[in-house]
Amino acid sequence: MKVALIGASGFVGKAVLNELLQKGHDVIAIVRNPEKLEAQAGLTIVKADATNVDELAEAVKGADIAINTFNAGWANPNLYDDFLKGSKAIQEGVKKSGVKRLLVVGGAGSLFIDGKQLVDSPQFPAEYKAGATAARDYLSEIKKETELDWVFLSPAIEMHHGTSGVRKGTYRLGNENPVFNAEGRSILSVEDLALVIVDEIEQHKHSRERFTAAY
Repeated sequence: MKVALIGASGFVGKAVLNELLQKGHDVIAIVRNPEKLEAQAGLTIVKADATNVDELAEAVKGADIAINTFNAGWANPNLYDDFLKGSKAIQEGVKKSGVKRLLVVGGAGSLFIDGKQLVDSPQFPAEYKAGATAARDYLSEIKKETELDWVFLSPAIEMHHGTSGVRKGTYRLGNENPVFNAEGRSILSVEDLALVIVDEIEQHKHSRERFTAAY
């Protein structure tokens, strides 16, 4: 499969890139700074601005699916607006390119516990609030998308500070609610999140909906 990976040099993007190449897919890695990636077989590195619809459309053209792992930067003071701007530009760019499938990696903050979204709870970490709120609001936006065959993946609650460096090769799927383990934790390494993403693009289990995964 030919996969356009937007944000391929980021925390999630790098893990997804590794998983895709290991599974033998051809990858168009779309990044702002190409020097962050090393050339290797099956990889085409393209410099493009994720917020530029035309640049992006040209970069993803010819792919079977686009994966959006774009992150506007956790320390960015304008994170909320930049995340939404970038996400919408990517959506438009993919549409313009003629690519029909789009997988978006969002946040866990829009998952529901007892009918309330995590991001609205007083316990939600303040440092992640802007990014999580932006991802939640973008989910509402993409739900209106009728042309693309899109899917929105919310990671486990504990992913950024979870079990990085571990690839168990197993996970469980959910939809609107977090997946918890026997200890009551929703946790998944970024390596296994990458596995979830690659399995989804290969198996196409979800269409125009959100899903989540954890151990």
